[in-house]
Amino acid sequence: MAKRKKTAAGQRSLNIGLNDERLPKLFGILFVFIAAYLFIAFTSYLFTWRIDQDRVLRFSWTLLEYSDLTVENWLGRLGAFFSSFFIYFCFGVPSYLLSYFLYRLGMNRLRRQPLRPMGRLFSRIMLLTIGLSILFEFTLGSMEFPIGGGVGEYLTGYLQRIIGGPGIILLLLVLFALYLVFVARIDFNGNPREIQAAVRDHFSGKFNPKRQPRASAASPTTATGKAAAALPPLEGTVDLTASEENTVLKPRSAAERLKDLQNFRNPGGLSLEMEEPLIQPKGDQLSMPLEDVNLADRPNIPIDPLNVGDDGLEINDPDESDGLTPDLAMTQENQNHSEPYDPTADLPSYDKPVIPLLESYEAEKVEVDRAELEANKDQIIETLLNFKIEITKIRATIGPTVTLFEIVPAPGVRISKIKNLEDDIALSLSALGIRIIAPIPGRGTIGIEVPNKNPQIVSMREVLESEKFRTAKMDLPLALGKTIKNEVLIADLAKMPHLLVAGATGQGKSVGINSIIMSLLYKKHPSQVKLVLIDPKKVELFPYAKLEHHFLAFLPNQTEPITTETAKVIHILNSLCIEMDQRYDLLKKAAARNIKEYNQKFISRRLNPNKGHKFLPFIVLVIDEFADLIMTAGKEVEMPIARLAQLARAVGIHLIIATQRPSVNIITGVIKANFPARVAYKVTAKVDSRTILDAGGADQLIGRGDMLLSNGGDIVRIQGAFVDTPEVEKVIDYIGSQRGYIEPYLLPEYNTDEDISGAASLTYADLDDMFEQAAHLIVSQQHGSTSMIQRRLKLGYNRAGRIMDELEQLGIVGPANGSKPREVLIYDEIELQRYINDIKKAGQEQ
Repeated sequence: MAKRKKTAAGQRSLNIGLNDERLPKLFGILFVFIAAYLFIAFTSYLFTWRIDQDRVLRFSWTLLEYSDLTVENWLGRLGAFFSSFFIYFCFGVPSYLLSYFLYRLGMNRLRRQPLRPMGRLFSRIMLLTIGLSILFEFTLGSMEFPIGGGVGEYLTGYLQRIIGGPGIILLLLVLFALYLVFVARIDFNGNPREIQAAVRDHFSGKFNPKRQPRASAASPTTATGKAAAALPPLEGTVDLTASEENTVLKPRSAAERLKDLQNFRNPGGLSLEMEEPLIQPKGDQLSMPLEDVNLADRPNIPIDPLNVGDDGLEINDPDESDGLTPDLAMTQENQNHSEPYDPTADLPSYDKPVIPLLESYEAEKVEVDRAELEANKDQIIETLLNFKIEITKIRATIGPTVTLFEIVPAPGVRISKIKNLEDDIALSLSALGIRIIAPIPGRGTIGIEVPNKNPQIVSMREVLESEKFRTAKMDLPLALGKTIKNEVLIADLAKMPHLLVAGATGQGKSVGINSIIMSLLYKKHPSQVKLVLIDPKKVELFPYAKLEHHFLAFLPNQTEPITTETAKVIHILNSLCIEMDQRYDLLKKAAARNIKEYNQKFISRRLNPNKGHKFLPFIVLVIDEFADLIMTAGKEVEMPIARLAQLARAVGIHLIIATQRPSVNIITGVIKANFPARVAYKVTAKVDSRTILDAGGADQLIGRGDMLLSNGGDIVRIQGAFVDTPEVEKVIDYIGSQRGYIEPYLLPEYNTDEDISGAASLTYADLDDMFEQAAHLIVSQQHGSTSMIQRRLKLGYNRAGRIMDELEQLGIVGPANGSKPREVLIYDEIELQRYINDIKKAGQEQ
C-alpha cells in the first residue's frame, strides 16, 4: 500500500514537472543554443574545411573518442563533425537555413507561442534548402568546396541524366513561378511593368530591414529582431585559398561521396557494395514532426503600395478590380483541392500584435495592507453590533479595486435589516461608496464591497497575457478586466449577442471601448472579423483609420473609414441591414441556421462559390455616443438599429453601443430588450443605475474603470482593463505597417430616393469629359469596375467614382452589388454610341 502511494506521488510530481510553464522556455534556450552552435560551426567550416575534412572522413564519429587528435574548427571536434555532416554530406551552404529554423523554434518556445506555425515553417525551409542545394550545385558545382553538398550533387546529377541541363533551368524557373503564385500571391493579370513592380516590392519587403515593421525601441520585440539579425546572410563568395601544408581535396563524384557517407556511418570498415549509387536518406537523416498549419507566426511584410491616379488620390475600388472578391478568387483557385478552405490564406503574412507593445504598469501596483483589512473588518462588526445585528462568520476577498467582505448573519436576522445599513457602514468606514449584495447568489452569504484606499491598475497587457485569454475558444472574445476575486473575466460577444455600455462622462467608457477593440485585434485574423466604427465625437476612434485594409468595413463611396457624419451613419446602418438580408439569403441556400454552421460548411468545401457563397467574417458595429445620433437623426437611426438588434445575431453582426444614459427616449424598449448584456460605469443617481441595469449599484461605484456587467440577470463587479492612447497607437501602427488586403471590406451600397431621382435631371453637359471613353471601355470589356476606369484612364478615385455614378444614372451599368463588379446593361458599342448621340441631341434641344 505504501509503495502504491509512493508511486502515485511520483506520478503526480512528474505530471507537475511536465506541465511546468518553465519547461517550454528550457527547450527554447536549448534550441537557441544549438542554432548558435551550428551557425558558428558552419561558419568555421568555410575557412577550415580543407584541414578538417580529411580527418573527419578518416575517423568518422570515432573522431570524438581520440583525445590527442586536434582539428581547426572553432568549436572543436564536435563542431567539425556536425559541420562536415550537414555541409559536406547533406545540403552544403543552404544548411545555414536549418540553423535559422532552430533559432525560430527556440524563440517560439521562449515566447510560449503556438507550435503549429513551426510545421509550415519547417516544410518551407526544407524545400528551400533542397532547392538551393540543387541550384548551387548546378551553377557552382565546379568549385572544390561542396557548395551544394552531397544531396545537391546527387540530385543534380540525377536530374541532368533525366532532363538535361536546360531542363534543370526550366524546372527551377517553374518552381520560382509557383512560389510567386502560391506564396507571394503575385497577380499576373496586369501588364509586365505592374508584375515586375509587385515582385520587386515582395522581395524588398522580405529582405529590406527598413521596410520591416518594428515595435518601439524599448520593447523586447526590438531586441528579438536584433537577435534574429545577428545571423548574417551568406556572402556570395568564400575564400577557399589554402596554405601549402594544408591537404588539397579534389572534387568528388556522386559515387565517391556515397562511399564516404557509407564509411562515415560505418567506421568499423564494413563494406557496403551497391550496383548503382543511390542515397536513401530516410533512415539516417534527422526527422522532425510536422504539425498542423497555423498562420499566427508570419514574417511582417509591408503593405503593398496602392495605385495612384493623376489627381494623387489613392485607389479604393468599391466594385472590385478583377471581378472576384479575394475570398472567392482563393476558393476558385483551390476548388479542385481536397484540403479545407483556409480564410486566412489571402493574407498569410499577417502577424498578430505582440504583447510587449502594451505597458504593464507593474510599478504602480500597490498591495492591500493587512492592517487595513483588519480595521475594516472590525469596523463592520462594530457597526452591525451597534444596530444589534450579530454575525457568525466574516471573510475577506481582496480585489484590484474593492475588497469583498462576506458575512454570515446569526439565525433570525433579517437580510433587509442589513441592507438598510448601507449608508451607516459607509460612514463608519469613511469609504467612497459601499455596495451590499444580499444575498450573494449561490453562496449563502451577504456581501459588503468596500473600496480599497489605494486601488490597483489592471493593465491590458496583464489581461491579454493570462492563460484564460490565450486559451479562450470563443468567436469574439472580449477581455473586460478583473473581478473582485482577481480573476480575469473573458466574455464572448457572439453569445451576448449585443452589448450596451453606459455611464457618466469621464468614467471610462471610451477606454472600455478601446479595450474591447484591442481584444479582437490581438485574438483574431483580419479575415475573421470586421469593424464598423461610428464616432459622432470625431476624436475617440480616429486612430483606427489606419486599419482600413485590415479590419475595417465601410461604404464604397466613403472617403474616411471612420464614420462621423450623421447622414453617413444613416447610410451605413441601412447598408448593414442590406448586408444582413444578403447573409440570410446565403444561409437559406446553404441550409444553415447561423454563421458558424455556414462557415463550417464553406471551409469543408460543401458550398459552391460559383453560386454566390463566400466565407462570412463577423461584423462588429461600434457606436461611441448613441444619444447624439438619436437627437440629430431620430427614427432614421432607430429603425435600422432595431432591425439589427433583433435579427443580426444569427448572421454574425453584433452591436456595441455606448451612451451616457440609456433612457426611454434614447434607447427604446424594443432595442433595449435585445441588449441583455450591459456594462454600467459610475452614474450619479440610483434612477440612472436602474435605467441601465434594471437594478441599483452603479451609483456606488468609484469610477476610473470600475463597472458592473449584467449578463442574463447576474451582475458582476469588474475593474476594467486600462489601455492608454499611446498603447493603442503602437498596436495600430504595428498592424497598419503590415501588408493588408488590396481591396478593403466594402458594405453594400445604399441608395436613397434622392439619389435615384437625380438621374432624370442629368444632361450631356453635366457629364464628365472622360465619360464617353469610360463608357466605351466598360461596354467593350463588359466589366463594370471602377478600378478598371482608374487604371486604364489614369484617374483618381473620386473622379472615377463620379463617372461610375453617371453611368449608373444613365442606365449603362447596374447598381452596385457589394464588392462584386456592376452588371453592364448595354452589350454593343454601336448601341452605346447611338445612345450617347441621343443624349447629345436631347441636350442640344434643351
